[in-house]
Amino acid sequence: MKKRMEQLEHLLELGGTKKDIILLVIAGAALIISILGVSPLPFDIAWVAIILCGIPIILEAMIGLITSFDIKADVLVSLALIASVCIGEDFAAGEVAFIMQLGALLEELTVAKARAGIEKLVRLTPQTARRIVSGKETVIPAEQVKVGDVLRVLPGETIPVDGVILSGLTSVNQAVMTGESLPVDKSVGDSVSSGTVNQFGSFEMEAQKVGEDSSIQRMIRLVQSADAGKAKIVGIADRWATWIVIIALSAAALTWIFTGEIIRAVTILVVFCPCALVLATPTAIMAAIGNATKHGFLVREGDALERLSAVKKIVFDKTGTLTNGTPQVVKVKADPIYASKERLYAFCAAAEQFSEHPLGKAIVRCYQQQKGKEMLEAKGFAMLPGRGVSAQVEKTKVLAGNAELFEEHGIAFSETIAADAEKEIRQGCTVIYVALNGKAAGYLALSDTLREESADMLRKLSELKTEPVLLTGDHESAAQTIAAQLDICEVHANCLPEDKLQWIDAYQKRGERVCMIGDGINDAPSLKKADVGIAMGGIGSDIAVEAADIALVNDEVKEVPHLIALSKRMMLTIKCNLSFSMGLNFLAILLAITGVLNPVVGALVHNAGSVLVIINSALLLRWKRRK
Repeated sequence: MKKRMEQLEHLLELGGTKKDIILLVIAGAALIISILGVSPLPFDIAWVAIILCGIPIILEAMIGLITSFDIKADVLVSLALIASVCIGEDFAAGEVAFIMQLGALLEELTVAKARAGIEKLVRLTPQTARRIVSGKETVIPAEQVKVGDVLRVLPGETIPVDGVILSGLTSVNQAVMTGESLPVDKSVGDSVSSGTVNQFGSFEMEAQKVGEDSSIQRMIRLVQSADAGKAKIVGIADRWATWIVIIALSAAALTWIFTGEIIRAVTILVVFCPCALVLATPTAIMAAIGNATKHGFLVREGDALERLSAVKKIVFDKTGTLTNGTPQVVKVKADPIYASKERLYAFCAAAEQFSEHPLGKAIVRCYQQQKGKEMLEAKGFAMLPGRGVSAQVEKTKVLAGNAELFEEHGIAFSETIAADAEKEIRQGCTVIYVALNGKAAGYLALSDTLREESADMLRKLSELKTEPVLLTGDHESAAQTIAAQLDICEVHANCLPEDKLQWIDAYQKRGERVCMIGDGINDAPSLKKADVGIAMGGIGSDIAVEAADIALVNDEVKEVPHLIALSKRMMLTIKCNLSFSMGLNFLAILLAITGVLNPVVGALVHNAGSVLVIINSALLLRWKRRK
């Protein structure tokens, strides 16, 4: 029922926009006929424009005044309309009403275009799911899926909820969630996200996150919370608008008193409506949000971009942010007396192929990726909790694990191998020792690897006068190794969540604006505390994403410099809009006082200003940072 109501509201919105366009076309035609003087009617046909466009403005102004004493642009426009009609300037009244409604429609279309990209997520929400019960398939509404349900997804269908594949092989287009242009192969045990598309091959999955907890719904909530009205600078514009209304009324009254010409007073009311001033900020913010969306960001509120423009320090978590977040085999060291590198790697991977430990899985994954060979057959596999694994590979007994495992079995390494392994550990690597038939044959070093784009991203941030800081829970050696590779000067390692909060608080007390970029649950408090929090939306935890002001959906950190440059450009656009609208208003009022402008020309000048402000803001939609 809720979904049907939302669909009905959407249709009504579309219908409302079409209705506004039709009414504007009729009003515009009436004004053209009026100015040509070819109307056979006994009254000025400009009244059609006054009724169709002016009455809604007057009603809205009256409601605002009566319900909340809201003195804004509509009040001044209404007074200008009524005054123009009273002195017989019917065409001027119709023109003011027409151009005001035209400006409102342009703003609405600009905002709609700006948000079109993120609203694609809403349209991607699956409507149905194929539930399997006792071997029978039943098509049900997607909102009725429960955790634990077994679902079937056919080729070309959108995956309805988050879950894990139980059977089948497929390839999934994850562009909506990760930005990846190529489909990703999936098999039994792999996770899949709602809103992504099954490319080929049917599969069965177990539902794990449904309804509001699913990936697509989480992103939709971020989209729906985007609200330009929350930006601080919007409040400033609103306060200015109120004072401008008072000034305009005072100026009109004094001009009428001293000149005795009511037409000048009416012109002042027409030209001094603060429409361009009120439009200056929200249109720029929404256009900037639309631009950010194209680059993989979901901005929860316009205020975040305003705060981001003043950031001086960007605090990075390490794992999953500057690094890939998954361990990789970075070195294979073999004792040539007992094995070659190739044999050591192959035997270790074969022994680990049945392991459930993340490091064991990483070794198998890396071997398959790097060597492209089939795994050797392993027998007698045994998991040794807290130590490692053992298995029989080609009549060779393989032990793979930590130093404690080797101590328990009385296996010692040569001094050269031991020293080399210790060096890797000091550089932040995790070492898996390997023994073949009871002899220490070598080790594999695993480490989280840098994202390819991290170094270039940090270089561009320095060009934008922002200083990077590494704030991580990893041990000192791992943190310093990563920092050295990226030329990050300020590093704080071994940080618990409360430590990260204390560092961010210390920066803020020094008057430095801080942006935090992280992905884990332990980053959530810091993301909330920072002036601006950016969460890695693809690999990040739900809690981190909810705590952040901005989510980076595709985890492409290379886009962060664009976002910061965009926020600065947005603030420049807002300042230009405000300066232009204020300057135009004061120039127009001087010309109106001296009688240079009449109500008709004044309406054109004033509303042309509003249109120019909207167009200037709309340019942010396609803005790109110069490289």
